[in-house]
Amino acid sequence: METSNSQTNKKKWTIIGPGLIVAATGVGAGDLVAALVAGTNYALVFAWAIIVGAIFKFVLNEGVGRWHLLSGKTIFEGWQSMGKWASGYFGVYALIWGFVYGAAGTSSCALAMSAMVPVIPLWAWAIIHGIAGFAITWSGRFQLFERVMNVLVGLMFITVVGSAILVLPQLNGLWHTAVPDLPKGSLLYALGLIGGVGGSITMASYGYWIQENGWKGRSYVSPMRYDSAIAYIVTAIFTLSLLVLGAALLYGTDTSISGEQGLVSFASIMGNELHPAARWLFLLGFWSASFTSVIGVWNGVSYLFADFIRNVRKLNIDKEKLNQTKAFRFYVFWLTFPPMLLHFIGKPVGLIIVYGALGALFMPFLAVTLLWLLNSKKELPEEGRNHWLSNLLLILCLFLFAVLAVNELRNLFA
Repeated sequence: METSNSQTNKKKWTIIGPGLIVAATGVGAGDLVAALVAGTNYALVFAWAIIVGAIFKFVLNEGVGRWHLLSGKTIFEGWQSMGKWASGYFGVYALIWGFVYGAAGTSSCALAMSAMVPVIPLWAWAIIHGIAGFAITWSGRFQLFERVMNVLVGLMFITVVGSAILVLPQLNGLWHTAVPDLPKGSLLYALGLIGGVGGSITMASYGYWIQENGWKGRSYVSPMRYDSAIAYIVTAIFTLSLLVLGAALLYGTDTSISGEQGLVSFASIMGNELHPAARWLFLLGFWSASFTSVIGVWNGVSYLFADFIRNVRKLNIDKEKLNQTKAFRFYVFWLTFPPMLLHFIGKPVGLIIVYGALGALFMPFLAVTLLWLLNSKKELPEEGRNHWLSNLLLILCLFLFAVLAVNELRNLFA
């Protein structure tokens, strides 16, 4: 019995990783801005929204992992079984979203790096980061990708949480604002904060990263849940740290944070208020959060695209070798080189509207497909299907992301 427990504990501790990769990929510059703005405008009032958001993303992530382990199928095979509409939506989404994100993601990295090393132009830093992402993921060597991600996740956590610890003494008189509340007119704001915590399309990549770790079958369901829980606890701590930074340094002042450029300005505020080294600490956190998103997308969405091609063309390819396929490498190329044009010509308005519309619809798509798949009597054993609590939480996720999608689409076409 002691040996068995020892093996279980060892298994738990050695498998922590894929969930953190999903969560870290999902936390980008936009999430940093959202949490800082929440702290700046409302102090600690929306700490509850960050915690709820982490719980919702855990539910989605656990659902993807459970489907993969208990059905023996990838998430894309699940989508394919639902009809051509699901695979068709993903194919269009992947090509348009990937083209625009290839420029947007690397631009975010470039902004952070340019603030630290301004001798190189912004566009050049963006191209360098795209090529770096290409080099790390092109070969399909998962261990290389995982090691780089683990280093960056550690850097993200240490720098941002470390920054928050530095400003804790300045929260005196603000702790009472941590009581859950919903100020008048802030419902959509709160929903956006909940929806923005840790992950979007790359949540669907979790099954492929599970596969790379050799997790198969029912025996890995419990460790997978443990892995996902650790990942979203870390994500909540990370995002709460940004809320604390905004509250401690900017609440009650006339200063505002707007867009990714606002993160560079905030780093300067930290340098002035605390110590010049604090500026570098925050910029490193900003950069690592941005670059984890880039290489996570380069690897994770390329798996999804390779699986899309494998299923649509009915190719006889082992799903465990998707990262060695031409389709995987094509998508890594697609994310890296064509988007470089956007650094020079700007982002066409029509393309941005389609990109925004497709992006707004992805999280409701993931929630509704998981509801369908995880209640499937045909695909899952009874003990693996959703219980009432899982269904309730997924329905709440669907409602949340549907409201956010409608609001996003309304803003796009207003």
